[in-house]
Amino acid sequence: MPGSTFNVIVIGAGPAGENVAARAAAGGLSVALVERELAGGECSYWACMPSKGLLRPGEVLAAARRVPGAAAAVTGDIDVDAVLERRDALAANFSDQGQVDWIEGEGIEFIRGYGRLAGERRVEVTADDGEVTVYEAARAVVVATGTSAAIPPIDGLRDIAIWDNRDATTSKQVPRRLLILGGGVVGVEMAQAWRSLGSEEVTIVEMEDRLLPREEPFVGEELGHAFEELGIVVRTGIAMSKVTRDGADGPVTGVLEDGTEILADEILVAAGRRPLTADVGLDTIGLDPGGYLEVDDQLRVTAVDGGWLYAVGDVNGRSLLTHMGKYQARIAGDHIAGKGGDVAAWADHRAVPRVVFTDPQVAAVGLTEAGARNQGIEVRTVQWKTGGVAGGATLGRGIEGTSQWVVDAERRVLVGATFVGPGVGEMLHAATVAIVGEVTLDKLWHAVPSFPTLSEIWLRFLEDYGL
Repeated sequence: MPGSTFNVIVIGAGPAGENVAARAAAGGLSVALVERELAGGECSYWACMPSKGLLRPGEVLAAARRVPGAAAAVTGDIDVDAVLERRDALAANFSDQGQVDWIEGEGIEFIRGYGRLAGERRVEVTADDGEVTVYEAARAVVVATGTSAAIPPIDGLRDIAIWDNRDATTSKQVPRRLLILGGGVVGVEMAQAWRSLGSEEVTIVEMEDRLLPREEPFVGEELGHAFEELGIVVRTGIAMSKVTRDGADGPVTGVLEDGTEILADEILVAAGRRPLTADVGLDTIGLDPGGYLEVDDQLRVTAVDGGWLYAVGDVNGRSLLTHMGKYQARIAGDHIAGKGGDVAAWADHRAVPRVVFTDPQVAAVGLTEAGARNQGIEVRTVQWKTGGVAGGATLGRGIEGTSQWVVDAERRVLVGATFVGPGVGEMLHAATVAIVGEVTLDKLWHAVPSFPTLSEIWLRFLEDYGL
């Protein structure tokens, strides 16, 4: 059935899809936004927002326990029912009406259904009742379908009921024993969340030699130590070889490659992501389904002639973070709308900010030391204990963690920074600005941190560097 013609059609109404649609509409273009699930996407309902709702109570209690006097007031257990109610509220109680109202208020046509490419500049949408409508895009089609959990090829894993990130963030019950496959962001956040909410046994299995293996080595070491104190078991440098479950919903047994067996009530698979491109019609334009869509710095899919197909957010594989997908979306929307000047994305190559909301938090931006050296940069690094300033003392006892700055010694500019400690995510933007702006150390010397705040570690960094 033929449908309307729009200047732009966006497939996927997650944060990236919403933003590219709004940016293009603000540029005077007619835009349709297609979504088969909830407008707002993974981050709003099954990832960023609900996970922070689960993590926040434990973080608050840990902060109070570090403060003499306040620690004595921390009695009793977390009210799990209230936490789950708050989590659901942060996820808009899994209703996207507010998001749909916002989309339509931006002058965007919202179309509920499963969107697929149907040839050049054509999108077919299958409604819930099975009716198929084909729409035409006069200028551009944008794929913003995101990713889902990857299931590694472990014997038995695909044959049993498992948790992915959606199950882990929306569970109505606290699992007594939780086995987590993967020590990346999802794995460590959910380990701490459910342990703080009452899981008696939590075990993380990570085949790399440390937690958060893409970050600086000290990050995984310090987070692993904090987890040990919380009673979370961390097994690194070892793979899982087999998984079985007793019946449909009975206990899970995970067998490690050394023969060790781990018993659990649920197993969370947090071992990476895969792009949702297997069923978006890529074959109708000569592309192979299932992979990430490689794009240029205007977010145009490089394998498609004519520059009409764009891909923003996780689906292009450049930076699998909500804020970076929204950044890409703003660039793509401006480019589609014909905004002049140098419209190009580059921050997702060299200044990606990332925060892991454990306690201690992990916040990093730009290059690690190893990453900088691999790019041939003449590197100097400086480390300082995050709590080793007066601001740390005011926060309480035991403010632990390390901060590190990675400097391009030749240009005397910051190219990377990592912070570990309570609440350090709120300190990250200063480093992001310094990297993006290529602010020299000599100028940073005049950016005076307030006393007594944790930000004074910036002064210690510059002093230790030799300014």
